[in-house]
Amino acid sequence: MSAFWHPFADMTSVQHNPFVVDRAEGVYVYDEAGRAYIDAAASLWYTNIGHGRTEVIEAVKGQMDQLPVFHTFIDYATRPTIELAERIAAVSPDPGSKVFFGSGGSDAIDTAAKLARRYFHAIGEPERTVFIARSWAYHGMHTYGTSLGGMQPNRDGYGDMVSDIRFVPYDDPRAVQAVIDEVGAERVAGMFVEAVIGAGGIRPVAPEYLKQVRETIHDAGAVYISDEVITGFGRVGDWFAANRFGLEPDMMTFAKGVTCGYAPLGGVVASPRIAEPFFNTPGLVFRHGYTYSGHTAACAAGLAVMDVIEQEGILDRGRHLETHLVEAFESILDLDVVSEIRGGVGALVSVQLDDTDPTLAARAVAAVREHGGVLTRAIGGGGLQVSPPLTMTDDEVAAMAEGFRTGLDTL
Repeated sequence: MSAFWHPFADMTSVQHNPFVVDRAEGVYVYDEAGRAYIDAAASLWYTNIGHGRTEVIEAVKGQMDQLPVFHTFIDYATRPTIELAERIAAVSPDPGSKVFFGSGGSDAIDTAAKLARRYFHAIGEPERTVFIARSWAYHGMHTYGTSLGGMQPNRDGYGDMVSDIRFVPYDDPRAVQAVIDEVGAERVAGMFVEAVIGAGGIRPVAPEYLKQVRETIHDAGAVYISDEVITGFGRVGDWFAANRFGLEPDMMTFAKGVTCGYAPLGGVVASPRIAEPFFNTPGLVFRHGYTYSGHTAACAAGLAVMDVIEQEGILDRGRHLETHLVEAFESILDLDVVSEIRGGVGALVSVQLDDTDPTLAARAVAAVREHGGVLTRAIGGGGLQVSPPLTMTDDEVAAMAEGFRTGLDTL
């Protein structure tokens, strides 16, 4: 029995039999017995450039040898932190944007929510406190993220931690306008939007939905916040989904792919509109930040990851996998337990199972791992996650789909 408390786990069973990962290389993960598994989920959505990249490891080691970390509060900075902020801004929808770092996606969501409210206070509109969120949404597990999440099990048992949040169906743009009409446009601070809902079941929407919602939010004078924690850094075939769909958000949250998991890092890209008061008004301070905001070695990892993405055409790989993954997994639609293959935007697919059986997804994950040699996980609505490293070859995609077939066929 271990002392380790696993996230999102029923510890009554997990504490006795954890699945211990020993090493990883490329798209494969190995347990302590040496058995290889295809990593269908890129660990937790993030290993876009694959496991075991020595370029990133050496970059982090070199930075650790020189200066592992120093804080960035007030006027302090380190060179990798400054350089990574510049490079992220340069590939964002507006190169004039500013970048605020934290340690991960949940930090980024809380930062964006606080920054939106602080921004409106700074420009004389403090009554703007209402955020709009969507059904099936996942925005991390800090207080704001939990409150903005559209999956009820993640909210149960905590009470109303953050007020002034209104939910709308994830695919109905008219519902957004209805909420604005109900609460009053002058009270709306903004809306958090995943271009492709991830943990809530991989639920794409038409590009027209995204553009219409953005215009609706802007017409209300509020801010559009593109949650790019999953969709950033190649996952949907561009640096950000906002780039691909021409969304011009006021803020973007990012994490995961920025370092591909080689070090914890995340942050917010703030457009010139949002940054302007803080960069041009003496004495106006965004009193927010984390001990490891802009962690030096983590930013060195981010710089190395961006080099790999650029040098190896990783963005193009995301586009290639967009159709190839769907085609490969449609081959298992003949299985009785599979009801739908959902995806078609970037390297993101959900193998939808019969959601009338609440135990099926968990049993399917175990079967695919044990009998198919593939690591996946259950996501919202009774689906299985497919979001592999973007370095995965076509032959590896075929082997992954076959592993799903072999495992699911045992149920």
